[in-house]
Amino acid sequence: MLQSHRQPSPIAAVTFDVGGTLIEPWPSVGHVYAEVAAGFGLTGLEPAALNRGFATAWKRREEHDYSRAAWQSLVNETFALAGAAHPSDECFHALYHRFEQVEVWRVFEDVQPTLEALRGQGIRMAVVSNWDERLRPLLGELELARWFDALVISHEAGHVKPAPEIFLHAAAQLNLPPEHILHVGDSAREDVEGARRAGMQAALLDRRAKEGGGTTVSTLASLPQLLETLRHGLVEN
Repeated sequence: MLQSHRQPSPIAAVTFDVGGTLIEPWPSVGHVYAEVAAGFGLTGLEPAALNRGFATAWKRREEHDYSRAAWQSLVNETFALAGAAHPSDECFHALYHRFEQVEVWRVFEDVQPTLEALRGQGIRMAVVSNWDERLRPLLGELELARWFDALVISHEAGHVKPAPEIFLHAAAQLNLPPEHILHVGDSAREDVEGARRAGMQAALLDRRAKEGGGTTVSTLASLPQLLETLRHGLVEN
């Protein structure tokens, strides 16, 4: 909604969600699960069935604290929904460590050009992510960590999005008032609602949309233009 009279605080920094925003499992969660499970005797699993199971289990999750126990419970439910037995503890540990490795992750094509463009505008950047101890080294190996002034990870911060505390922790790390920060992520609840509760501005990334509108973007490549429109008070946040 256009509101030319509205003058939001100027954006000095952008914070990013990670999963679904900067990177995604590759070729998919189901492919990785099936590949690892086959090495432990769970053969014949269809990646598509595992993907459907994971999507359902992920939607059902409550109070997921990103601990190993929480992940093992989610993995067990995923396999059950796919009609398979629960993986053994050894298989789960292999799965857990497999997702530490860069080979099973893909950086979205719009990430690097966008980070370069924002840096060129003098915008500071940080990560705000619900993740565990695997994320910090993974971002380093993916050559993404170097772009960010701060990495705020739920496992380290002690708060999980959408709790405003994790966003306020990022603001403190950036030494900026929350209203001068735009957070970008692919979850309306965890990213947009959480950031706004902390006093930040927020944009929803919907990669399935053909085009964005307002503060919804279909690609990160739209962010430099969005910052410009926010600067001139032309977008209702």
